[in-house]
Amino acid sequence: MLTVALLVCAGAGLGVSVLGGPLGAVVLAAVLNLMGALDRRRWRLHLVCPREGGLPEAARALGVTVHLLPYRGATAWFVPAIWARFPVARRLAALARAQGIHAIHSDYHSLPFAAAAARAAGVPVLWNAMGWWFPARPWQRRFFRTQVTQIIAITQAVRDRWLATSGSFLAAERIPVLVPGVDPGHFHPGVDGVPVRTRLGIGPDVPLVGMIARFQQVKGHDVFQAMARRVAAQMPEARFVVAGENVFGVSKDEAYKRAILDAAQSDPILGERLTYLGFWEDARQVIAASDVIVCPSRFESLGMVHLESMAMSRPVVSMNNGGPAETVVDGETGFLVPPDAPHALADRVITLLHDPALRARLGAAGRARVLAHYTAAGYAEQFSRLAESLV
Repeated sequence: MLTVALLVCAGAGLGVSVLGGPLGAVVLAAVLNLMGALDRRRWRLHLVCPREGGLPEAARALGVTVHLLPYRGATAWFVPAIWARFPVARRLAALARAQGIHAIHSDYHSLPFAAAAARAAGVPVLWNAMGWWFPARPWQRRFFRTQVTQIIAITQAVRDRWLATSGSFLAAERIPVLVPGVDPGHFHPGVDGVPVRTRLGIGPDVPLVGMIARFQQVKGHDVFQAMARRVAAQMPEARFVVAGENVFGVSKDEAYKRAILDAAQSDPILGERLTYLGFWEDARQVIAASDVIVCPSRFESLGMVHLESMAMSRPVVSMNNGGPAETVVDGETGFLVPPDAPHALADRVITLLHDPALRARLGAAGRARVLAHYTAAGYAEQFSRLAESLV
């Protein structure tokens, strides 16, 4: 039986920032979905975290052995030779030997000492590249080329942008793309959206457009609001709902959040039609309540909401860059428009709100696409084959 150690730089709770950087929804969902879907007849799972919190709690619920090993997450400017000498690298190597670990799977912020520990323990280390915004600096290129056994990108967009910003020092063929999936048994069309509509004070026949995102400028709340004003001008009966919070507690994001909320409250059209829910515990209810899900992000590495919405048979209207351009099929499972184009978003949303049959057709096609290409079980099987080939 093989053993894989999954190392994630996590704070006291899900989505909480660590000194080395924050964990976004994609990282958390990918790690938890992978751990939940890996075949336990082939793998024994261990998770290393620096402290207690939501991630270790969720992992334990999946039957994963959790080890708390205090460490500080690396920044994008880490020097590999220095980080390899940190005590945490020795402690992690000792843990790997004691537990009979065969492979280490690391996030970015634990990678410098995870690679050193893997080398000391004589096992491979796999790194999931979740974003392109931490390029390999000139002094880090040899580290990524020779000390990271396998780099895995979550989308082609991530791989290509990471290589472009890093100086293309590796061949793209050395970085396979494995897209994290979702559990279609959890995200399914039968989820009840009534709690959200009750909270909004609207009935089942009122057109509702939804968005789910944390407060960051890249997520495009301002674009959503501009789109909503255009839709409301043609369909005054339409309503709009946004779920999400400033999960990282960053002051810049809090200022952005305040500006967005103030703009919505002071707008005579949006003030009556747009509701910000804040944190909503079950995001599935927001998707289920919505007739259309809009994802106006200026860039997404993957876009888990896209996959979750498609799995729940909801059509998606998204920007045509990054991961969504790979997962959403324009005109088949939803619509793709250029970034920062609220008029184009509004046109597609109005089309969908006026055509229930089109919504149903695109929604059904979206779920079929998820079942065929983007399930957590499929992702885990691809990961298993790749990891086993390295052991």
